[in-house]
Amino acid sequence: QVQLVESGGGSVQQGGSLRLSCVASGFTFKNFAMSWYRQVLGKERELVALITNDGKSRYGDFVRGRFTISRDNAKNTIFLEMNGLEPGDAATYYCQTQLLRPKADYWGRGTQVIVSS
Repeated sequence: QVQLVESGGGSVQQGGSLRLSCVASGFTFKNFAMSWYRQVLGKERELVALITNDGKSRYGDFVRGRFTISRDNAKNTIFLEMNGLEPGDAATYYCQTQLLRPKADYWGRGTQVIVSS
């Protein structure tokens, strides 16, 4: 079965850094794009970063050059390096992928990021 397991969340001070990881299993990881989303209570889930199967990336407008998404296909893992964290970055961060045949979205359970001033 498909599984996505996030880790690396925690509590940091404003301006600090975190590195999130998502380990995937149950599908041919190297063939699919992977994404990070985030969500705070009462607000819509929003795209943080996406990386394609061939390593091209894009980011939400709020990232402003502070984050980097990467993937290690040998480890079936994606990462999100976050620098210059702000209070507005506090959220639960989710790993996501969309598979085909059948088409379906899969989500991890999330990892929480807290940013204190």
